[in-house]
Amino acid sequence: MTTPQTLCLVEDDPIMGESLCYRFELEGFRCDWFKTALAAQSHIGTEDYAALISDIRLPDMSGTELFEQLLKEGRTLPPTIFITGFGSIGDAVELLKKGAADYITKPFDLDILMEKVRAICREQIPQGEERAPVLGISATMRTLEQTLCRVSGHDATVLITGESGVGKEHAARFLHRCAFGESDRPFVAVNCGAIPEGLMESELFGSEKGAFTGAVRTRRGVFEQANGGTLFLDEIGDMPPNMQVRLLRVIQERQVVRVGGETPIPLDLRLICATHRDLKQMVSEGTFREDLYYRINVVHVHIPPLRERREDILWFTRLFLNEIDPDNERHLLPSAEQQLLQHDWPGNLRELHHSIERATILTPEPGIGASAFAGDVVDDESDSSTDLRDRLSRYEHQLITEALRRHDFQINETANELGISRKNLWEKMKKLGIERD
Repeated sequence: MTTPQTLCLVEDDPIMGESLCYRFELEGFRCDWFKTALAAQSHIGTEDYAALISDIRLPDMSGTELFEQLLKEGRTLPPTIFITGFGSIGDAVELLKKGAADYITKPFDLDILMEKVRAICREQIPQGEERAPVLGISATMRTLEQTLCRVSGHDATVLITGESGVGKEHAARFLHRCAFGESDRPFVAVNCGAIPEGLMESELFGSEKGAFTGAVRTRRGVFEQANGGTLFLDEIGDMPPNMQVRLLRVIQERQVVRVGGETPIPLDLRLICATHRDLKQMVSEGTFREDLYYRINVVHVHIPPLRERREDILWFTRLFLNEIDPDNERHLLPSAEQQLLQHDWPGNLRELHHSIERATILTPEPGIGASAFAGDVVDDESDSSTDLRDRLSRYEHQLITEALRRHDFQINETANELGISRKNLWEKMKKLGIERD
């Protein structure tokens, strides 16, 4: 069991200080609370603090003066988050340039502050004590990571469910890394809903030269390509019934025969399947084979939508921002963070990534404000409609239209990005009245 990390809080307001200490302790931290800069000064640099949270306005000296004095003394400072009023943002930005980790403006959401504190503190945990978060920092996703790590020691087939865009392939890759480490074992991902039905058999199982018109060479299917590693079959619920029979046989016998071939090829791989559909309901409706359902549902993990784990929103936001801007020249202003936290993200992580990418492109300044998301993030509270179907329909129309434009209205590529079949995409376009610009 790891020792709780200790935070240093410098805050003169008794109500604010007590509230923050209480919240920190609820989150599993210890907290040393000092009401003046001088009281904190003798402890900072000598005590082992995971983070320093300090108000800029203090009765004896400002947080800025405290920070500068400690630097001048050569103290080893923990990562520091400053609490500031709107009028002192300039001071906070200057402190960032001098080495502070972050700042937050009053009035602030405690969840936002806790997300900043957790992100900083996880970087301080020595290697081997706790795994750095990969799938998210929420309790749900941390538990899911532990489950996948335990599963990685077995070769049981895993079924991952969740809405489109929640990160099912990301979870599958995490499981692959848990099982094989950083080895060069293959990870092969295929979206069953994006493969034309006439090509699915050869795509999955391979084909011999001359097996059909156009088969000018022998081709390995994805099962062979993944041999020795992991095969990820995404949107398994979109697989047609005739292919479900063939897939069941391959899983049961652990061998595959290419189209036009006769020789069985033995398989040694980890199989992970995923879907946004309710397979159990599909079984009852007769559209998904019951025997295949039980064969792939040996271990079932469900990834909840982003709206049910809002702690992960800003964590993924910073992750995406670092990917898009590896030089770390861009950052979100508090107004933008607040707006992102209030949005329900019906497109989940996929929608969040696209919004961050677009905001980064359209904002020339280092700080990205709420206005950068005006066209993407709808303010739910300002929406006059109270009809859930109407609002979801508008969200769906927006997401599909944007995806189509990104891919120049190429149906295959768009369906693949959205995690749905081509047929499903056509039906939605017709229902929502979406046509090429």
